[in-house]
Amino acid sequence: MLHFFKSKPVLQDLIPDNHVDIHSHLLWGIDDGARKFDDTLRLVKALQGFGISQLITTPHIIEHVWDNTPDLIKAKEAAVLIALEKNQITIPFRAAAEYMMDDHFVQLFKTGDLLPLKDQYVLVEMSYINAPIQLYSILFDLQVAGYIPVLAHPERYLFYHHNFEEYQKLKKAGCLFQLNLLAVVGYYGDGIAKIAERLLQKGMYDFVGSDVHHDNHIAAFVQKVKLKDLAPLKETMANNQFFRL
Repeated sequence: MLHFFKSKPVLQDLIPDNHVDIHSHLLWGIDDGARKFDDTLRLVKALQGFGISQLITTPHIIEHVWDNTPDLIKAKEAAVLIALEKNQITIPFRAAAEYMMDDHFVQLFKTGDLLPLKDQYVLVEMSYINAPIQLYSILFDLQVAGYIPVLAHPERYLFYHHNFEEYQKLKKAGCLFQLNLLAVVGYYGDGIAKIAERLLQKGMYDFVGSDVHHDNHIAAFVQKVKLKDLAPLKETMANNQFFRL
């Protein structure tokens, strides 16, 4: 009977050794993540302390909000690498991007001007207010262009919570799912935690990401996981090895 009273683990203790994080906002000064290099350095050190051994950071590209370009992102990546090395940080670190699925994104992938996570795997997101009207057209055209969509934090799109079939429709449309790890500790709210658990139980997640922006996100990694069954989470975490260099 004692196993019923076993304390649930904290999130940081579940992260496997040599984990590859594929979603974060660590390039200082170009989106709503790190604001200065001191922030970048502190966040990178914290993620290393969780057992993460490789980072693919993903600044936002959102037209008229974060008008980042591959050239700008790569220049900032180079500056971060130099600064990290000066601070004796040698973790493999490279930049991709997190793309808002809108008309601007369509223009970008039609010209081949994307920064993928790896090969043709591209991290995408939607507005938290509603899905784009042309969502399935974008997903279809993206794949015709040779890319594979990885949808960031599907559990956070509240407009799908009462229409779970939409998640299944997205999967059938070729969309891979990336879980935000902080969802499983309730950081974004209990409703999102419950949807994350349901998606995990149905085996619908393909990868995980920290989506770390700031110190509050780091602090939440010491909170207890709310899941009843840890096995699907551990299996999904293991999938991130696909992105190892």
